[in-house]
Amino acid sequence: MQVFLPRIEISLPKIQHNAQILSELYGQKGISLMGVTKATLGEPAIAAAMIRGGIKFIADSRLENIQRMKNAGISAQFVLLRTALSQAEMVIKTVDISLNTEFETIKALSCYARAHHKIHKIILMVELGDLREGILPKDLAPFVHKVLGLPNIDIIGIGCNLACYGGIKPDTKNMDELSELSTSVEAEFQMNFTIVSGGNSANYEWYKSNQGTGRINNLRVGESILLGCETVNGKGIPRLYRHAFKLIAEVIEAKDKPSLPFGATCQDAFGNIPVFVDRGIQHRAIVALGRQDVLASSLRTEDDVEILGSSSDHIVLDCRGCDLKVGSEVKFNLDYGGVLSVMTSPFIQKKLLVYS
Repeated sequence: MQVFLPRIEISLPKIQHNAQILSELYGQKGISLMGVTKATLGEPAIAAAMIRGGIKFIADSRLENIQRMKNAGISAQFVLLRTALSQAEMVIKTVDISLNTEFETIKALSCYARAHHKIHKIILMVELGDLREGILPKDLAPFVHKVLGLPNIDIIGIGCNLACYGGIKPDTKNMDELSELSTSVEAEFQMNFTIVSGGNSANYEWYKSNQGTGRINNLRVGESILLGCETVNGKGIPRLYRHAFKLIAEVIEAKDKPSLPFGATCQDAFGNIPVFVDRGIQHRAIVALGRQDVLASSLRTEDDVEILGSSSDHIVLDCRGCDLKVGSEVKFNLDYGGVLSVMTSPFIQKKLLVYS
């Protein structure tokens, strides 16, 4: 049987386990989870593993990923995390719930929902400091008032996004503010929010340090399920698997070479002037991976090797105590950015493991 390299091996049981532990953990305080699949290109088998672990909502930023999962027979409530005006009709046809911040977009959703005889559910995102998407708190009530005038649109909740663009962590202050906003808007407009979505995998620290969680009853979680960690400090979460994804690459060259390049120096292939330290002669290996597949900085080696750098199609390693030869396999663990890029690369085989 031919072995394909490079490949990423994905442990579906570990992902299911992580989803189950997190669903039980957050469920103790009445918080449901949306399993975020965007880093995996909407891989249906991964979504199915999340659902087996107790996840009821599957959330993604891209309609194409959601369509892929639906075409594969995945049954869940699908949530679109990023809504574009130009895709309004497809949003209505494809997803159950969408996150929104712009009235013109919601107006288009209303128009298409009416044409297709559907009621479309939306969550309004509120800006609480991270400065990605969100309606400013002072504008939320007037915004809700306008949206309530649109037919075929059901505002089912509000949410916020933190620890992404601006690196602002979820804490008692901003979570309490979201709770207070939900309560005040409900009172003003005589409505009831079924979802108050407080954030993402970065909310673990806030959750563990607070006895109560206010009105927060939902989180959108990807990295914690996939990689078993919280994202404020990148620490592992107890009882979760950290390495459900493993990248395996082939050594295509192995030679003893100087550690210092020789000749006149110019910029590298990416416009940088590289700096090197003289470490004498090194036993170096090159694996058949490059920046077109993954950023070297997102990789952690399991073997006794050091990543020295990369070009478009090559990653250079110092073998140190590991005697790699041509044809040898080198295994890497990945961070979230690494999973995102590797799953997107068409040059890396995706191998789904049904056993841990």
